[in-house]
Amino acid sequence: MPKRLLVTAALPYANGHIHIGHLVEYLMTDVWVRYQRLQGRQAAYICADDTHGTAIMMAARKAGVPESALLAEMSAAHQQDFADFGIRFDHYGSTDSATNKAFVYEIWAKLRAAGHIDQKTVTQLYDPTAGAFLADRFVKGICPKCGAPDQYGDSCDKCGATYEATDLKQPKSTLSGAVPELREAVHAFVKLEDFRTIIADWVGRDGALHPDMQKWVRNTFLIEGEPLRSWDVSRPAAYFGFEIPDLPGNYFYVWLDAPFGYIASTADWCAKTGDTWQHWWQGDGVEVHHFIGKDIAKFHTLFWPAMLRLAGHNLPEKIHIHGFLTVNGEKMSKSKGTFIRARTYLDHLDPRWLRYYYAAKFTDGAEDLDLSLDEFTAKVNADLIGKVVNLASRTAKFVPRLATTYPEDGGLFTRAATEGTAIAAAYDAGNTGEAMRRIMALADRANEFVEKAAPWALKKDPAKAADLEAACSVALNLFRQLCVYLAPVLPDFAEECGRLLGTPITRWSDAQSPLTGTAIAEFKPLMNRIDPLKVQAMVDASKAEAPGTPDPGPRTPDAVTDGPEALAAEPLAPIITFDDFAKVDLRVARVVNAEEVPKAKKILKLTLSLGGDQTRTVFAGIKTAYPDPKPLVGRLVVFVANLAPRQMSFGLSEGMVIAAGPGDQDIYLLAPDSGAKPGQRIR
Repeated sequence: MPKRLLVTAALPYANGHIHIGHLVEYLMTDVWVRYQRLQGRQAAYICADDTHGTAIMMAARKAGVPESALLAEMSAAHQQDFADFGIRFDHYGSTDSATNKAFVYEIWAKLRAAGHIDQKTVTQLYDPTAGAFLADRFVKGICPKCGAPDQYGDSCDKCGATYEATDLKQPKSTLSGAVPELREAVHAFVKLEDFRTIIADWVGRDGALHPDMQKWVRNTFLIEGEPLRSWDVSRPAAYFGFEIPDLPGNYFYVWLDAPFGYIASTADWCAKTGDTWQHWWQGDGVEVHHFIGKDIAKFHTLFWPAMLRLAGHNLPEKIHIHGFLTVNGEKMSKSKGTFIRARTYLDHLDPRWLRYYYAAKFTDGAEDLDLSLDEFTAKVNADLIGKVVNLASRTAKFVPRLATTYPEDGGLFTRAATEGTAIAAAYDAGNTGEAMRRIMALADRANEFVEKAAPWALKKDPAKAADLEAACSVALNLFRQLCVYLAPVLPDFAEECGRLLGTPITRWSDAQSPLTGTAIAEFKPLMNRIDPLKVQAMVDASKAEAPGTPDPGPRTPDAVTDGPEALAAEPLAPIITFDDFAKVDLRVARVVNAEEVPKAKKILKLTLSLGGDQTRTVFAGIKTAYPDPKPLVGRLVVFVANLAPRQMSFGLSEGMVIAAGPGDQDIYLLAPDSGAKPGQRIR
């Protein structure tokens, strides 16, 4: 019996619209679910809006509407955006539902009865104008460590320091601009240390987390001899949420009720289908898979397994954790037009393009993903149009039907069918980037066949009609194989392939047998190329949507006071001539692999691409600053290309990467500006 899968993505917050950063997760999950279904597995994709908290309350006040009206409007907008990107949920609910309230009250009663709740008085900042206690993100002020202005109440973006909101200098509420007051309130805490064994056992189970995230949880939270910090799960009024039944005037913190939205949404779906939620959350033969961003890994790897076990529910088979999205190598920016709403994208560009580009970037780890708009344009045009669509557009119009017997193709179809095993494994692991690389390699081979067969030339000679039929039948079957393998990423495109060749794609195994004798429909363009002008129009529209004061952008020299310490520590070197400098060949390179060197405390092994098939190996003494080498993969660096190779004990180093800083943990790899290409010379 095929295994059953209960799959969730993190619940989008109802205080804002979906943007392209959100879409990383929901598209990743949708692709994984569609792949599982092609394999014949029963997979339920469940989601809901995350609806509680101070931000929702204040937004409703500002709009002059009840919270329920705001939530209904945002839910409709979210669901439409997801649908237009081809993301299909089995059920989309709300954490403000009566079903969710019942689940939250049930777990609360169990926590109380088992003695897992503490209550203590907490001193917190309070906004007297808004009439609300302030979470860290609703307070800004001067960093108590470095003096940087306009910093949030938990950490400083400039110096990286962490602190309590009450430590901020000159704090102001972001809700009203008022100077907050210190007030005391009783808070309820879940004693997480009571669940340490449960959490540690789950975190340590093979496959529950990616090994890197497993290590992070252990080293950050499950430190031997240090008790787990109790979890603050209540908020005093005013707050929008479920009131705590035995603590009047206090409400459950959003991170208590939001995860139970997974179960509540499943229950509401089951109520419509005649199933039971217990079948999915307490039954045998079901795997629960969560897809989330690394910013909420703490909640899902500590609090959530503990609550599930206490409630008697199945623990997740795996939590798939992804990184953040950057655009053109930088954090999304409203002033630069790279903070792009899903709807703004849809107003200008084809959603299939973004589905493919993201899929080509996804890995099974938590590395950040960069959307380079130039690369996006080039990659989609080269891969989808130049390689995949090209197969059909150059052959489908030349013959009315496929050959009744599959022609000899030199083993191309069989080889691609065999490759399906590796592609499937990559999909199953969530490493769709690897799957796309393998698929495009097959597309390259198929295009080589078409180029050599030249059906456009065969068409001109009636005596070669049989050769023409054979060539087109091979090419279109190879095209169909690619469409099967791409179906989880491009389901609409796979449907178009089925229409063209008269046989729908319904199973992964459709790639294992060629089609013969079927009629070919009239060929219609399957996908257009990306027009860079439309990409720019999307960016310009996003700039126009930016509310309020634009992002400050890079600091001007007048806004920065740089101390003399760095220069004093390393004085300027003697002057050299321009000819001396010109001897050094500095190149842009991309890190395509980064790994630790056994027994080396300071060295990482980097494989650098200079474009095409040109690569170099460099052993760099940067491990103290970059202990985890994986996030380096994909970064552009400055490479000294003509430095004489140096034989080291662990291998041959073929150059050097450029970095700044005095050493140890203070090492900073230099990077070219966005748009630079591997192989370009730095002058």
